[in-house]
Amino acid sequence: MLDEPDWLNANVATHFYMNSPVDTMAPTYQTEARVTFDEHFFYVSFVCYDNMDKPNIVQSLRRDFDFMLNDNMGIYLDPYNDHTNGFYFLVSPYNVQTEGTIYGGGNFFDAYNNSWDNKWYSEVKRYPDKWVAELAIPFKSIRYNNRVENWNVTFLRHDLKHNQLSSWIATPFQYNPASFSYTGKLMWEQPPPHPGANVSLIPYVAGASSRDSENGIAATSSATAGLDAKVAVTPALNLDLTINPDFSNVEVDRQVINLTRFEYQFPERRTFFLENSDLFSTPGYPDTRPFFSRRIGLVRDASGNLTKVPIAYGARLSGKIGENWRLGVMNLQTKKSESLGLPDQNYTVAVVQRQIFSRSNIDFFVVNKQSLIRETYDSTKFYHSDLVRKIWNGSDTVKKLNLYNRVIGADFNLFTKSNRWNGDFYYHRSLDAFNTTGTYSYGGFLGYFTRYISALSSLSGVGKNYNAEVGFVPAQAVYGGFTGGFNRVEGKIYPKYGSITSMGPGLELDFTRILSGTVTDRMWVADYVINFKNTARLFGAARRIFQLLPMSYNPIDPNGTATFQTGQNFEWNEANLQFSSDMRKIFTYSFNTSAGHYYDGTKYGIGGTISYRYQPYVNVTVTYDYQNIKLSYGSAKFLLVSPRVDLTFTNKLFFTTIVQYNDRYNNVGLNTRLQWRFKPASDFFIVYTENYFSDSFASRNRALVLKLTYWLNL
Repeated sequence: MLDEPDWLNANVATHFYMNSPVDTMAPTYQTEARVTFDEHFFYVSFVCYDNMDKPNIVQSLRRDFDFMLNDNMGIYLDPYNDHTNGFYFLVSPYNVQTEGTIYGGGNFFDAYNNSWDNKWYSEVKRYPDKWVAELAIPFKSIRYNNRVENWNVTFLRHDLKHNQLSSWIATPFQYNPASFSYTGKLMWEQPPPHPGANVSLIPYVAGASSRDSENGIAATSSATAGLDAKVAVTPALNLDLTINPDFSNVEVDRQVINLTRFEYQFPERRTFFLENSDLFSTPGYPDTRPFFSRRIGLVRDASGNLTKVPIAYGARLSGKIGENWRLGVMNLQTKKSESLGLPDQNYTVAVVQRQIFSRSNIDFFVVNKQSLIRETYDSTKFYHSDLVRKIWNGSDTVKKLNLYNRVIGADFNLFTKSNRWNGDFYYHRSLDAFNTTGTYSYGGFLGYFTRYISALSSLSGVGKNYNAEVGFVPAQAVYGGFTGGFNRVEGKIYPKYGSITSMGPGLELDFTRILSGTVTDRMWVADYVINFKNTARLFGAARRIFQLLPMSYNPIDPNGTATFQTGQNFEWNEANLQFSSDMRKIFTYSFNTSAGHYYDGTKYGIGGTISYRYQPYVNVTVTYDYQNIKLSYGSAKFLLVSPRVDLTFTNKLFFTTIVQYNDRYNNVGLNTRLQWRFKPASDFFIVYTENYFSDSFASRNRALVLKLTYWLNL
């Protein structure tokens, strides 16, 4: 109820502009936003006028909801006035919260990290003609430059019920209305309050019981405790500390049927790595990252299975220094694991970033992985491939130990004020005990975006001996040095009448060459997309694919006996069709189907999701993927089915069950998680995980974890 004097006297941000499905008219229902503050809190209020005869659309009462699948309203803050970095806080008509960090100006979908979690408060009340929200955000929960007189700010409303996206600042359809290119100013008549001593302690205790039937390991029980801490060195610079971290409550990875020759990249969800994560994770391209945080604490064993390596402790200093500088320094120590052939290892990443021009920046970084072997080297004890390799010493091959791996480099990220141009240019080098030449990685990307046409082009290269052990360079294992790139042009059409909001064609060429100059991969793509006013989407593509294998390969079983040999080449055509239904309905679905040739045979597949919700308490989703492959030497059928049930009893009590049936890996995975958020950012978890053989449903392994975390501000 906005009847306090502060709200009655506050300036009102109103007259919102529609961005989607069209940007030439006002939204059907307007919005009002207000802000105020006191010594400890930054307050925001929203009045969202609406036709409340129809229910608002929400998926559930679970925190960290999907923006596109829920009615919501939020504030997007750039408290550094650099048009690059900031925070967002959103709330649904049922008072469900989500928050996150923004980097790179928020121009692209992946510039929003909703895994970041912090303490703040909200309440919502629904009236016959509107819903009203109040947010109280502690100054201690955000980072900001208290010497900056102006913050960049905008307010964004997603009215899914009427399929309208509107914001306080008019934003052309082709650009993101939440980006910091289109903001107003929040002007401080005097500096914002200093948060004072800002230390948060987040201790946890956990108990676990597990059994590994597959390897004949009897049931064991354990109890652990650990501590995370957040220390605000300045209002804009934060120190994160962790001792004996535990990530057992993190949601399991969604399995995929990967039919490519390259490693699949799963997202990072572990809390310690999330704040200011862009400083560490964005150098390079998505497929040539020198640092990938999931390389720390996770390693593949001799069978290729991903296994946890305990982290002893870690520290991370990150944030803003002054108006134009950002700093990130991270150090973690993992414990020795003789079963995996790994000694104690230390990881250090340091990044310094300087903003130049209006929104662009340049950064310099170093990534260091150090193996700490204090005893006499024993090749039978420490055998992991990152540590030991056979090299030629002039007369014979001998084993050589590598105690370190480093990558150094620089990146220039271009973001123009108009949003029309953006680019990324970088040069990196790796250092280790094995190689001194061919250890480079470079790339350049440039994109041009207008209302009716977009053009993108990139070129990258990786040397034969480039080795980023803490990075993500999946193609290096296949090619051993390569150059590659893509060129793409997209057109956009906006019909004035009918059921279509926008549509347009796209044309793309992707290619890869090994260092000798031979083209090993080439793909032509022609596609067309149609976006409907009812939120449905239709996409179709035709592809012409060429591959010359630089190494032997078995498309059906990459770990099996090779069936296609080095130097063989293949060329084939395939078609793909994707459709997603009106996401506002109680029952929604999507599907994608593909068919065509595949190497010397054929492949067709179908996948997608089916969802039903009894809002706001129950959401049931089934994800599926079926692939049928026939090659000259054999055939295979792969099926992945994953039902998920979300029960949200209140906006503080959640229960989730995920089952993943994947016959390609002869596994059925079960993960159930009960979460009770008894106080802001404080939780109690009960997590049960079990894996079965898909052919017999006999148990492979199981684990039960009880975990309590408590957020304490000092």
